[in-house]
Amino acid sequence: MPSYSEMLSLFGFKSKNAVFRVVEKLKDAGLVAKDHLGRLIPSKLFGEIPFPGSVTAGLPATVEEELADTVNLDDLLIRNKPLTYMLEVDGDSMIDAHIKKGDMVLVEKTNQAKDGDIVIAEVDGEFTMKYLRKKGGKVWLEPANKNYQPIYPEHSLNINAIVKAVIRKY
Repeated sequence: MPSYSEMLSLFGFKSKNAVFRVVEKLKDAGLVAKDHLGRLIPSKLFGEIPFPGSVTAGLPATVEEELADTVNLDDLLIRNKPLTYMLEVDGDSMIDAHIKKGDMVLVEKTNQAKDGDIVIAEVDGEFTMKYLRKKGGKVWLEPANKNYQPIYPEHSLNINAIVKAVIRKY
């Protein structure tokens, strides 16, 4: 979190008292708190959304909605924040893996992957997203669309990231 001096500059305020008042409002709203040294920290509510329970995807059933908890999307989706980034999907070679053009994929940077992982890879100098396949010392990339052929590297295959989540807006 930025310091009061940094917020002074960020907000374009002329006095720290103005920053203090904004911080107090954020504290009152439950968005920030202070640690044992008096530094600002995001509160538990920051980045959380309500998690009232589950929904049946089979036959309709009655559900009593109750705010059981909240879920923090960062905690749910991101294990290693410094190595995590998002990419927009362009193309349809992974459509049978339910990843389509316009989807966002949350990926974690790594150079290690196991057979069956969906990876972002550099193959012969070009980048793509495919299933990583390994068998008998051979390594290749496999699309999830019958209209595309597997990619066998001619010169190099480097793993850049593993897909951790797919996000689709309707």
